[in-house]
Amino acid sequence: MTVLRICFVGDSLTNGTNDEEFLGWPGRLCAGECAKGHDLTYYNLGIRAETSEDIEKRWRGECEPRILDIHPGALVFSFGVNDMAIADGVSTRVSMDRSVESARRMLGEAQQWLPTLWVGPMPVDDTQQPFNSAPGVSYDFSTDRLVELSKKYQTLADEMDLPYLEMLQSLVGNDDWKKSFSDGDGVHPTGAGYAMIANRIAGWSPWCALLD
Repeated sequence: MTVLRICFVGDSLTNGTNDEEFLGWPGRLCAGECAKGHDLTYYNLGIRAETSEDIEKRWRGECEPRILDIHPGALVFSFGVNDMAIADGVSTRVSMDRSVESARRMLGEAQQWLPTLWVGPMPVDDTQQPFNSAPGVSYDFSTDRLVELSKKYQTLADEMDLPYLEMLQSLVGNDDWKKSFSDGDGVHPTGAGYAMIANRIAGWSPWCALLD
């Protein structure tokens, strides 16, 4: 049995927005591991609409009170979808170069502190774009832009010797993933989609190594 405190840091897809069970993939992932006998405390630090630069500003201040030095801890990051959203038809919210540099600073600091894993962005439903997040606020998400960003993230992760789980290729052509958007909003799947993400991470060797 492993005793571990984990902070899951990210955006609305980390938060689990649109999940009818309000678990998202972090909740499902940890519930599955606890059912195997592990003793996990998990903190979901996903905030809707946040970009990599937004997350960089807050992550350390939110994680430190939750993972004290007297307890074994780990960090799992997932972000990038909001970076590639075109705001009101003008430009992406964060350029790819800025997104990569933000990730480099944030994750470099994280891996010097605690065991750190990085889960890549997930595909959106391009047929449901643009996404209206609030009155007068419109975002155009694109899976193609996310594929390009994920490749840059993978290159960075390799340079940093940081475990990175590429999610787009396994999900983008998956019929079950597409079905999970039938009651979704084009960006956030229903619980079935979050379960697919959790299952993929549960079988990922760097995640399993945290619990060995």
